[in-house]
Amino acid sequence: MSHKKGEEMGQIYDITNERFARYGRILEGLPVEELIRVAGSFGRDFDGVKYERSIKELEETEDFRYIEQWFGGEGALQCGLCWGHNIKMNAVEYHHSSEINIGAKDMVLMLGDLRDVKDNHYDSELLELFFVPKGTAVELFGTTLHFAPCQTSNTGFATAIILPEMTNAPLSEETRKAIPQRQGEERLLFGNNKWMIAHPECDDAKNSFAYPGVTGENRTVVIE
Repeated sequence: MSHKKGEEMGQIYDITNERFARYGRILEGLPVEELIRVAGSFGRDFDGVKYERSIKELEETEDFRYIEQWFGGEGALQCGLCWGHNIKMNAVEYHHSSEINIGAKDMVLMLGDLRDVKDNHYDSELLELFFVPKGTAVELFGTTLHFAPCQTSNTGFATAIILPEMTNAPLSEETRKAIPQRQGEERLLFGNNKWMIAHPECDDAKNSFAYPGVTGENRTVVIE
């Protein structure tokens, strides 16, 4: 897909491109209008990226109740929001579960495959970028590497995110202290049901116990 809003390296595909099937699927028919309206009311002037894993106003919508019942099979889910301004990759993360993203604004997702992680390292050149128009609900599989969406204009982005309850909650102090001495996937644990590999430029890699295992460029979406 051709955009004036481009990418420094490579191409931005439309979310309908068959390449997306490796990472997830478009969820046709989900009720999302109320979620989009509520999500769009948050963080209009926020500079940077903010994430809240559980927001009462989103979870009280009929849209969320429907998704929890029929997508989640009555399992406990949470609905939060990631919003602000972002054009960088910074890191990749994954969960041992799928995730729903619903854009209240257009966005670009940088996606990769967990099976390309070798010895806790991931080459950023393997990421593929997808344009997701406002109002589209997508499921990202548990094997899909992702992180904060990127904006497509100077107005930023706002994305409702639905995950199993407690995902992304802080770890216990005992677990946090033990992580730097762990090996393999255990070293990548960063939050409840959250495993992350950071780019060395990422603040989490500089200021916390995040594993700085992303090699290559810190991929950037160019806004013109």
